[in-house]
Amino acid sequence: MSTETRNNRKTLIGLVTSRSGDKSVKVTIPYKIPHPRYKKVINRKSVVHVHDEKNEVHVGDKVEIMETRPLSRLKRFRVLRIVSLSADVEVAAARTAATAAPAETEA
Repeated sequence: MSTETRNNRKTLIGLVTSRSGDKSVKVTIPYKIPHPRYKKVINRKSVVHVHDEKNEVHVGDKVEIMETRPLSRLKRFRVLRIVSLSADVEVAAARTAATAAPAETEA
């Protein structure tokens, strides 16, 4: 059996802005770029569709994403890890309800 090495894949850190379906989220990646003529720093952003296999991220979470093969028409990234959780009260309540639900189904 041969050992194949994988190519280095691009990793980015961004903020989850939308949950657009089952196992899918939108992540906004902010960056700054100087204006070509005036050199003032301009805030820009890229929005990418990301695959969330475990459905564990919520709106407002900061996540690290990694480039992968095309998973659907728009999805080219997947969630690697959650860097920090959202501080929003509603999201925290939804997160605790989601973690409590599987425990009740096991009993």
